[in-house]
Amino acid sequence: MNSILSEQATPEVRTLAERVFHQLQDAIVRGELPPGSKITEPGLSRAYGISRGPLREAMRRLEAHRLIERVPHVGARVVKLSVKELLELFDLREALESMAARLAAEHMSAVEIAGLREVLAVHEQQSDLKRGEAYYQHEGDLDFHYLIVQGSQNRMLMTLLCDDLYYLVRLYRTQFGASGARPQRAFVEHHRIVDAIEAGDAELAELLMRRHVSASRANVVNRYAAILDPQAPTPVD
Repeated sequence: MNSILSEQATPEVRTLAERVFHQLQDAIVRGELPPGSKITEPGLSRAYGISRGPLREAMRRLEAHRLIERVPHVGARVVKLSVKELLELFDLREALESMAARLAAEHMSAVEIAGLREVLAVHEQQSDLKRGEAYYQHEGDLDFHYLIVQGSQNRMLMTLLCDDLYYLVRLYRTQFGASGARPQRAFVEHHRIVDAIEAGDAELAELLMRRHVSASRANVVNRYAAILDPQAPTPVD
């Protein structure tokens, strides 16, 4: 991930800002700081016991990663996408991640594919997945989607999906994408995608990833819409 910390900041400020950024982004992704919730520098400064300087740097980075937004006359708040914006985000994911899977089938080495298998083996042991409650993936090298984009060896795809949009995508994948029967289904779909990549079948890898993201899109949008409108019928997984 590219850092946007000020070049003028001291090493101590950069270290504190990095730590606070990761704490805050994890709290946002997990829903501890819900979408739309207002956040203030004094409140965060008290909560994390740090001065305003490092906090401002961390908040600038959160804003650059689209996790917080500045609203005139309101201040900073955790980003809250409309259903239309969420659909646009998943449309983009479907197009770009399916392309990444195609390229991964053409470029990933046997060692990299073995790494994908190892990550799925780690996921399989997660208690949340075993209980069918969720399918949480830690960021970076423990994130299945992140590794496939890296395996595409396409720098522009990596910039878009592993930097610009990464945390925003993780927010909605984590909070709204995995419950009911969906976690186990998503896990099986991941294995099938790896099988296609390992076979070097670029067309199949692309198709399977497109279907996988499309299914996730429908699940996330249904659950997000239900939160916005609690009277709406609950979808069946």
